[in-house]
Amino acid sequence: MLPLRVRASSIGVLHRLPLRRLLTPAPFPRCYSAARAVQEPRTGTTTPVPEESAHIISKSPFYFEAGYALYAKRPSRPFPPPFLSYPSGSFSDPLSTHDKSRDKRPTVNGEMIRGVTNGDDAVLVSDSFIGANDGVGAWATREKGHAPLWSRLILHFWALEAERAKYGGNATPDPVSYLQRAFEQTKEATAEPNEWHGTTTASGALLSSDDSGGNGAHPILYVTQLGDSRILVLRPRDQEIIFKTKEQWHWFDCPRQLGTNSPDTPLNNAVLDRVEIEEDDIVLAMTDGVVDNLWDHEVLQNVLDSMDKWKNGAGSNKQQDGKEPGEQSYADGMRFVAQELVNAARVIAEDPFAESPYMEKAVDEGLSIEGGKLDDISVVAAQCKRRKV
Repeated sequence: MLPLRVRASSIGVLHRLPLRRLLTPAPFPRCYSAARAVQEPRTGTTTPVPEESAHIISKSPFYFEAGYALYAKRPSRPFPPPFLSYPSGSFSDPLSTHDKSRDKRPTVNGEMIRGVTNGDDAVLVSDSFIGANDGVGAWATREKGHAPLWSRLILHFWALEAERAKYGGNATPDPVSYLQRAFEQTKEATAEPNEWHGTTTASGALLSSDDSGGNGAHPILYVTQLGDSRILVLRPRDQEIIFKTKEQWHWFDCPRQLGTNSPDTPLNNAVLDRVEIEEDDIVLAMTDGVVDNLWDHEVLQNVLDSMDKWKNGAGSNKQQDGKEPGEQSYADGMRFVAQELVNAARVIAEDPFAESPYMEKAVDEGLSIEGGKLDDISVVAAQCKRRKV
């Protein structure tokens, strides 16, 4: 296999080619077709967990009320066997086997893969952990390349490690170690005989609390970052951003990433931040489909405006979610916040003449790029709440 920064058309010659553009033709002006199929964002408040899995509640007195919204620039590739079993075409198969083969939920090691795929991205929502991974879509040009599988598997194993970890009191969480084990398990799951290649960024936020316990406890957020997705913490009360992760790059448009041929690892390259937050603070996990199209102040204003709209009854359409206005939850509000943010990022992404953070970065590198960046757009919005005793 060629190193990630070697173009197929230039074997033997090293290029500083962004991993995001792995084995793609030389850059050309971006075109936005008017005939492009219109897709509506997908939204939800929780990502699926196995039915047979016991619902594990964090010991922390705090939890997330969360929602997500997703927009894919193109449909996601189906997961390959053995992660997804395709329906049997043989009438000789036992009915029980045929029935199982029709289950479209992907699995690994006999367990349903947690999270949701969005193009090459993956997101996951639980009551104490949220994450957004951005798979490098250029792997689709390779016969054994599958970035969506890598982004989803790492998030799946990462969430499982966080769920099984024992922390609290004097024992603090170690999300980087959880991510390292998730990375190793993903490499094992995608090795021979089921070899699949890919790379992905990783961003996650784990909610815990200090060791004072009871009503005197304070929420603590453990944020892990590797690559150019982003975790942002907003304080609506003060209308300000109190924390954001920093992008990690090898060079322009080539973020740090985990996977095939990449030198990056969680233990060596992931950054962990411990952030003291407050009840009602909002945590956003976003892939670069947002970060490359909206500046931070636009994200902040969009979230504040969305919260005001929600309080005034916007987004509580019964036909949309099947709930009466009085049945709406904090999680439904966060879903609306995520959806509004995705819509705002999409407007810029599809405008070839808009000013955008991606264009600004490109100009700083001496590149002539205009408009937004058309990409998968994934947002998880989570509000910190205290459990009712």
